[in-house]
Amino acid sequence: MNIDFPLILLILVSGSGLIWALDALFAAGPRRARIADLQRRYPKWEQDDAGDAKKYRSSFAETASEPVIVEYARSFFPLLAFVFVLRSFLFEPFQIPSSSMVPTLEVGDFILVNKFNYGLRLPVARSQVVPIGKPERGDVMVFFPPHQNDTYYIKRVIGIPGDRIEYRGKAITVNGEPVPREWLATVPEGRSRYDVGLESVGSDRYLMQIDQRRPSRDFSATVKAGHYFMMGDNRDNSSDSRVWGQVPERDIVGQAVAIWMHWESLFSIPSFRSCRFDRLTVRGTHE
Repeated sequence: MNIDFPLILLILVSGSGLIWALDALFAAGPRRARIADLQRRYPKWEQDDAGDAKKYRSSFAETASEPVIVEYARSFFPLLAFVFVLRSFLFEPFQIPSSSMVPTLEVGDFILVNKFNYGLRLPVARSQVVPIGKPERGDVMVFFPPHQNDTYYIKRVIGIPGDRIEYRGKAITVNGEPVPREWLATVPEGRSRYDVGLESVGSDRYLMQIDQRRPSRDFSATVKAGHYFMMGDNRDNSSDSRVWGQVPERDIVGQAVAIWMHWESLFSIPSFRSCRFDRLTVRGTHE
């Protein structure tokens, strides 16, 4: 079962805010009046060695103290509200759980996802309220896939609305134009041998790899209006739009913009050496 953290956070923010607001409207005023009355009744309440101080503290605890639930709500609401706004509309961290985006993203990478590049969306409801931008070919995007609509996925945008995508012999064609590819090396890994290369979709270059020992999953499709065609950079080890179809715009979460930490396992030491604050592409241009 997947934990719906945005929903939980929304409930916590709403609950703590409601408790704080109701207390401020209906209980805080009478409580302040009782405190003022106690201070008039025990004028030496501030002097610790006076008898009035003990009587004041005892009476305060019985009749004028703030309920524990209100104290917690007042303390946690600002922090919860800040986290809610930050992760819902600005930036949200994610951890990479699988190898589908190798060699761009490794298992254990922690990425930062921009939540406003593609427009501001209401959390939980996912509806866009402020249009800002659209995904472009080559972007690395976090989204909810059609077959598991409560699970975060991360892939690269290969096709935008209206594009004709073909995948034949492990080569991509977009609108009849072959996607440029430059092979860099062959890397052995276990029983497989991966061909690693640079690929160019749109104006960006990025690393990708294929396993020549595996058969090509040939595919062709026209990207529907309001949808996007997604593929993993690890082409032969990725469940993507070739398997479960295109991603509707309402299921977009945001654009991955940085790798800020790598932490492979609980018993390993986190590393910050792989930090990259870019669009997860190879720097430079191609001709």
